[in-house]
Amino acid sequence: MEINAQWVALSTIVRKEIKRFSRIWVQTLLPPVITMSLYFVIFGKLIGSRVGTMDGISYMQFVVPGLIMMSVLTNSYSNVVSSFFSAKFQRSIEELLVSPTPNVIILLGYCAGGMARGLMVGVLVTAVALFFTDIQVHSWPLTVSIIILTSLFFSLAGFINAVYANTFDDISIVPTFILTPLTYLGGVFYSINLLPDFWQGVSQLNPILHMVSAFRYGMLGAGGEYVVYAFIGLILFTGVLFAVGLHLLKSGKRLRA
Repeated sequence: MEINAQWVALSTIVRKEIKRFSRIWVQTLLPPVITMSLYFVIFGKLIGSRVGTMDGISYMQFVVPGLIMMSVLTNSYSNVVSSFFSAKFQRSIEELLVSPTPNVIILLGYCAGGMARGLMVGVLVTAVALFFTDIQVHSWPLTVSIIILTSLFFSLAGFINAVYANTFDDISIVPTFILTPLTYLGGVFYSINLLPDFWQGVSQLNPILHMVSAFRYGMLGAGGEYVVYAFIGLILFTGVLFAVGLHLLKSGKRLRA
């Protein structure tokens, strides 16, 4: 398949994915913005005014990076898992698999669609956050690279979940029982320095904690002890998930009747 044809295939998949969630923006873009706005009001203003500071910065500024990250990763994940499973459930994915489109283009197309929704929600949440506090980014390169890698990582994770899911109930198991607990225990609303030493060690096993910490450091310049390790680990694990996704497409397991 020629380069121009591959580009046409990739752009077609990405446009389809973007139109898919933008047509129903009331269901895909608006709810997370409203939810995060409530978090800003409740945790940032009401509770934050009583907490005061966290790790030397105001509590509102502390929670903003975590809430942005939470909105990006959840929407990146949910967009890909729902879109690809729907294509698999309706058997339309088989038409794409038998076409000359390379597997890497298929994977990149779906992941790019998930990233587009996740990053779009992240931008909207950031805009809402500006009504509550001032945001001055400490390091633009680090902030942008971390948020893009995180969005890609969870888009790939959503893709793998969609491949292995057999029913619509299966695509909600991972977000409900794994993703949501790890996110809320990932230092979004609190610093792990408040925890006893044992639980601080346990929290270090949570990958979302390191993603949030690295993103918070990129935005605020605070809590950057493990930024290098978080960045390298995110690149490595994203590469692993990408390889797994390509293998699943190549094997056709759970994709073809």
